[in-house]
Amino acid sequence: MITAIVLIDCATDAIPEVAETLANLPGVSEVYSVAGHVDLIAIVRVREFDQIAQVIAGSISKVPGVLNTESHIAFRAYSQHDLEEAFAIGLASAD
Repeated sequence: MITAIVLIDCATDAIPEVAETLANLPGVSEVYSVAGHVDLIAIVRVREFDQIAQVIAGSISKVPGVLNTESHIAFRAYSQHDLEEAFAIGLASAD
């Protein structure tokens, strides 16, 4: 699975509508409304690299109200669960 994090600037008065439209696009697994220098962050998950262009350039960028996107391709995912597994030495939890 290939994951892309897409930072999205959109028309301020259309943030909820844009977020809902994006969340319904094939390949978009999550959309977050955020504080900071962008309005929305979309998580795109696809099976092949060619699909990233289809989802981002072909769909996300064409949603009315989307003004700009910046995409980041994830190389590796880390989570608390992954870190616990990596540092476990086979001992039962003390909980």
